[in-house]
Amino acid sequence: MKSLIWIGLLSFVCIPLCFAQSPKTISLFDGKTFRGWEGDTLHTWRIEKGMIIGGSLENTVPHNDFLCTQKIYSNFILKLKIKLTGDQGFINSGVQFRSKRLSNPAYEMIGYQADFGKDYWASLYDESRRNKTLVKPNDQEVLTWIKFNDWNEYEIKAINNQIRLYINGHMSVDYTEMDASIPQSGLIGIQIHGGGKAQVAVKDIMIQELP
Repeated sequence: MKSLIWIGLLSFVCIPLCFAQSPKTISLFDGKTFRGWEGDTLHTWRIEKGMIIGGSLENTVPHNDFLCTQKIYSNFILKLKIKLTGDQGFINSGVQFRSKRLSNPAYEMIGYQADFGKDYWASLYDESRRNKTLVKPNDQEVLTWIKFNDWNEYEIKAINNQIRLYINGHMSVDYTEMDASIPQSGLIGIQIHGGGKAQVAVKDIMIQELP
């Protein structure tokens, strides 16, 4: 009788766990429209062949600009492919997260940035807030991970106060936020940096929200 009771208890506990599903991974970009995103889609951002493209290789980008989600995200794993091109001026991009729009200037954002560009490859920058690189990988080692003028796989893991960045499968940043006043939720955005004839392309933007 005792064994039957134990089997019953184990079944009661096990069945919900066995059928529990892990959080779904969904696409943030349908490849055709800016649905779910907002930004300067008249002059800075466009869609071509299933890619989001920002900036210009013909004209200098006048200032930082961001295309950002309309939804706020807290804990998540974000994966995307990114390609940065250009050779005149400051060539830089990045992925904002746990961020928000500024009102002055309205084109800027404040928050964490998974940086992407010369001297900033796969580093963690604090945009318009502490205005500094929080953590960066080894300068020489990271150059062996980057595919220049080509597609790179960028991954951001933000879980509570821990942030990890991966570029092409290599962990470049493992950061723990010790300042309790820093928000742990916000918008996700794609940046094209001002000051150069630069173009960024992103595709295959996938996110898994975590509890």
